Amino acid sequence: MALFSKKIGLSKRLSALEDAAEIGAPYLSGEQRERLERVAKAGAERRALSAEHTVVGFFGATGSGKTSLFNAVVGEDLGKAAARRPTTSSPLAAIWQPEGSEELLDWLGVEDRRERQGEFAKNAGPLILLDLPDFDSVEASNRVIAERLAGQVDVLVWVSDPEKYADSVIHDQFIRPHANHSAVTLAVLNKADLLAERDVDTVAGSYAGLLLDDGLTNVHVIPTSTLTGAGIEDLRGAIARVAKAHNAQTARIEADIASVAAPYAGTKGAGGVDKHAKRDLDTALTKAAGAERIAGITAAAYRKRLRQRTGWLLTSWITRFKPDPLRRLGLREDADELGVHRTSMPELDAASKAVANSGLRDYATAVGEGLPHEWAAAVADRSEEISTGLPAELDRAVARAKLPAEPSKGWAVLTIFQWFALLAALVGVLWYLLVAFVPGVLTPLLGTDLVPDVEGWPIPTLLIMAGLLTGVIIGLISAAFGGVLGSGVKRRTRNAIQKEVAAASETAVSQPLLAIREDYSRFAERIALAAG
Repeated sequence: MALFSKKIGLSKRLSALEDAAEIGAPYLSGEQRERLERVAKAGAERRALSAEHTVVGFFGATGSGKTSLFNAVVGEDLGKAAARRPTTSSPLAAIWQPEGSEELLDWLGVEDRRERQGEFAKNAGPLILLDLPDFDSVEASNRVIAERLAGQVDVLVWVSDPEKYADSVIHDQFIRPHANHSAVTLAVLNKADLLAERDVDTVAGSYAGLLLDDGLTNVHVIPTSTLTGAGIEDLRGAIARVAKAHNAQTARIEADIASVAAPYAGTKGAGGVDKHAKRDLDTALTKAAGAERIAGITAAAYRKRLRQRTGWLLTSWITRFKPDPLRRLGLREDADELGVHRTSMPELDAASKAVANSGLRDYATAVGEGLPHEWAAAVADRSEEISTGLPAELDRAVARAKLPAEPSKGWAVLTIFQWFALLAALVGVLWYLLVAFVPGVLTPLLGTDLVPDVEGWPIPTLLIMAGLLTGVIIGLISAAFGGVLGSGVKRRTRNAIQKEVAAASETAVSQPLLAIREDYSRFAERIALAAG
């Protein structure tokens, strides 16, 4: 009997399968998850029970002669031996060396138990043969029992006959689902006496071909007849060889694992997401957040505040009556009294939402690339949920951005010069006023020449001209620098907003979507470990 790789312990493989079921729970269908959980649980439970006993189940369709064949292999008609079992509506167990089999039979749900004396065959060890209800019975309860035990016994014996061996329902619904169990499967063509001797091998070969089509490999069909006794010893010998190997339990569990892991065969971790995807997402969200508009407004606010500080004092005060562009937009540069960054900016318009959603969809597509349908669908669904809260996230990101709208303290030097220039002009004006109206005030200081000159220019006039020209020139210089520096302010504003948007998208978008991708990688790793 073929054995599976022993590189990884069976306990670890079952544990890995259980982990895979838990990780995949949010993504797999109920049926998919239940299959993984059932195999993991059943395998662990079977290993906890008698490892000495080999459990062989006889499965067959109505009229296949399964029970008669079972009795022939046992060597006694157990149905006649006790009036408790008038029909095959409940499983019956023939037990060789029954010590330690009670809990195993309880787990199998077999109440009708018949102990046999001696050994089934030399060195076969403890053995349990089960005669099971017909798996195509019209009684739903019989079918349920057969289906349940087909998933629990160590060895499956498929019993058919010349009339039903090719029945598509039997193959599709019962044999094919156990295609990975070749190592623990025996096939019997019963009632071979109904065929001409020359046709027995032909029909048996046809049956074997159908089993091969079902996915069962290396399964030899044993022709039998309870009427003539043909093939009975061959079947007993095949069962004895299985029992002597003492590996049917392990082989069955490994086959179950292989069966449920087969849909994920070759599954690999998802790997990383295209490094450009996050950058493209942040670019789209930054645009949707109105970074370009805010950058322009911040530059305008910077220029306004610079004019207020360094502009010509006789006119710069007028700018104070104009609303600040940032405050008009509803942006706060500092946290409020509660320490929360807020804005009263209007909600994103339809165009901005479209840009944000487009960027989000493109990123979700990149995250879902290479994932199976279940996980890719989960990424798409999660991105739809994220999209509803994205405008608020962008608003908070903009509110957190430190906007460089406040001129540096170094500009205070020009403010001082402006005040000196204004003071000089005022001194010149005051000088003329005193000469015109109260010249006596200046006589003690200047004597008879109350308006001295320099190179023909009266000093008061020079003071007024110097003060006014200096103020205007400084104002023009600061305005020119404000225009030049405005482009830098715009760039720093865009960078500040993009930085906050990138941080927000990492938390609100990347982490929840990449968590799904990471779940798949963990699922793939556990499935690969379970598959050995």
